[in-house]
Amino acid sequence: MRDGLTECSWVHGANGMGELPRGPKCMSRRRCLRRIAAAATAGGLAGCQVGTDSEVVVYCALDNDFADPILTRFQQQSGILVRSKYDVESNKTVGLVNRLLLEGKRPRCDVFWNNEIVHTLRLVEKGLTAGCPIPGIEGIPTNYRSAEGHWYGLAARARVLLVHRELLPQPQWPRSIHDLVRPEWRGKVGIAKPLFGTTASHAAALFTHWGQQKATSFFRDLKKNVVVLPGNKQVAQAVSHGRLLFGLTDTDDAIIEREQGAPVEIVFPDQRSGEMGTLFIPNSLCVIDRGPNPQNARQLLKYLLSPEVETSLAEGPSGQFPVNQDLRVGSRVDPGEGINWMDTDFNRVSHQWNTVAGILRDLFAVVE
Repeated sequence: MRDGLTECSWVHGANGMGELPRGPKCMSRRRCLRRIAAAATAGGLAGCQVGTDSEVVVYCALDNDFADPILTRFQQQSGILVRSKYDVESNKTVGLVNRLLLEGKRPRCDVFWNNEIVHTLRLVEKGLTAGCPIPGIEGIPTNYRSAEGHWYGLAARARVLLVHRELLPQPQWPRSIHDLVRPEWRGKVGIAKPLFGTTASHAAALFTHWGQQKATSFFRDLKKNVVVLPGNKQVAQAVSHGRLLFGLTDTDDAIIEREQGAPVEIVFPDQRSGEMGTLFIPNSLCVIDRGPNPQNARQLLKYLLSPEVETSLAEGPSGQFPVNQDLRVGSRVDPGEGINWMDTDFNRVSHQWNTVAGILRDLFAVVE
């Protein structure tokens, strides 16, 4: 579902969101005004109480190529009109989170579907989410969900090293994220700018795991050694085209390049004995408190947490890894050798975010 592709054909303002409908495509101006009034009334309800409208507004940081088919199926099955607003690759997650923070006490969004977790937890800490307990999700590990239903994790992506196998012989392949700072690879390896999206979440997780001193030293060395690109997709493409020997990216971007026939291989880093394991970052979902359509938001949340959706994301183009341990399906990207997941307390990661973000901005706000 793309922003504005709706029954009532919103008029688009400069902010990209729908405004008051006009013209013959609208069922009637008066009826649309009634629907807007109903949404405003629903917006005054707390938590997941009953709304009256037949639509749901989703802010989505997951790539629309992956999310659109799922939201379309929900609309077809439920009859609820889905209005979706997507972010762009270069400021993934942050743009939508800032929008939610600005909307504050007058939210226009019902459900936030984030492609990572840290910034969702920031919204929880600021009191912008509603507790919506969903039954039947006991298979989701406790560190991947809120006990009060303020957020849920699903469909994780692994942070992997994508290697150009024709430019780098297998004995030289990297096996750890520490290989990104090895001097012999200076200017030949890459990362996405660690101020947005999953790269920012990864950075924050490393600060939590290593402590501030060690992590700051690592990222200082990293900046000296790597090519910094706008996003993970650009990192994967740079490796695929031979501009980089290897780079740090997400499994969904890596698998696309491999399945398009590029001479690349995916390495799950830090799998040897005593190493920390590979970080898996889940998508995360939350219902926005006092959103315009709380009942429909709950229905969408329940659908997105269903086995059908995690199976679709695991078997589909993005090859994401199910978080719900009750599922018996695996990701298409899984090498089948058993992957050691990095043990991560995402709440601790979120609590440290402001400190980490300040350090990262000082290092990477201006990249030579």
